[in-house]
Amino acid sequence: MVGVGGACCGRTGRNARDWVLRRRAKTNSFPPSIHSISVTFHDDKDGSSTTVAVPIGTNLLEAAHGARVDLEGACEGSLACSTCHVIVEDPALYAAMPEPDDDENDMLDLAFGLTETSRLGCQVVAKKELDGLAVRIPGATRNFAVDGHVPKPH
Repeated sequence: MVGVGGACCGRTGRNARDWVLRRRAKTNSFPPSIHSISVTFHDDKDGSSTTVAVPIGTNLLEAAHGARVDLEGACEGSLACSTCHVIVEDPALYAAMPEPDDDENDMLDLAFGLTETSRLGCQVVAKKELDGLAVRIPGATRNFAVDGHVPKPH
């Protein structure tokens, strides 16, 4: 499958993009491949767990939205909020990630339920070393822009 804007199954441009998005909605995931990792999202709000094939280079916020996982992301990944806060369950996989930069740490200070292994989903990018990653989505967020509003994924 080719990404947005490329030819895909005889489709080009907007038609290819729409086809890819419809396919993701039907399969509840990005298609698994050797160029993806397995990530499990555990949602504290409803107790659900969803395992997703995340393409290498894709951040967890994009992956969650593509798989219809309820990870808020009010600022749409611009590092201006903490609503995509996730908690990495395995300290060894947390250690395999690059350190959060100062901007991410500033936003994490505002996150609900902050822990030692907290990260913003928009800043965690899939790489082979993170295969098998499991993250927990806290039961609440702090959205200072519009509390209670959940933006629709793109």
